[in-house]
Amino acid sequence: MKANASTNVRFLVQAAMIAALYTALTLVAVMLNWAFGPVQFRFSEAMTVLPVFTPAAIPGLAVGCFLSNLWSSMGAMDMIFGTLATLLAAVATRAVRHVRVKGIPVLAPLPPVLFNALIVGHEITIVSPEGFLWPVFLYNALSVGAGQLAACYVLGLPLAILLDRLDAENRVFSLRSAR
Repeated sequence: MKANASTNVRFLVQAAMIAALYTALTLVAVMLNWAFGPVQFRFSEAMTVLPVFTPAAIPGLAVGCFLSNLWSSMGAMDMIFGTLATLLAAVATRAVRHVRVKGIPVLAPLPPVLFNALIVGHEITIVSPEGFLWPVFLYNALSVGAGQLAACYVLGLPLAILLDRLDAENRVFSLRSAR
């Protein structure tokens, strides 16, 4: 019973720490005016690789995204659909965690790029003055996807490589859950 309670506490602490760090990093992007809109670059999106290491990242990233979207000008819509995109991406990232090339989880950053491009791109399109138009959606999806691609692959993949190395070299530092 104690081991299970310890595992649950570790899971909750990891999820809370991930949510807090994601929110803090997003607020940096908010201050730089990079966090919202068709072209967005959130430093926090580098963290979307964390489901490779722990399932606690799934709720952690979703809660962090929800809290971050409290600052969105799109209000409740972004809190719901932005969070949904992050949640689905985190689950998909966890699912592809074992797909590796030379030990690198090369597919881990891809789900956040795809889910955000499609869901957030659609969200931005439907609130545009002209309503939903395919060319506008394609532009928004590509713009959101490009920002995600930069954050997830340029920042996130090196983060995953670093965390993998730290985990392999030092068992004291480990994001991996017992689950």
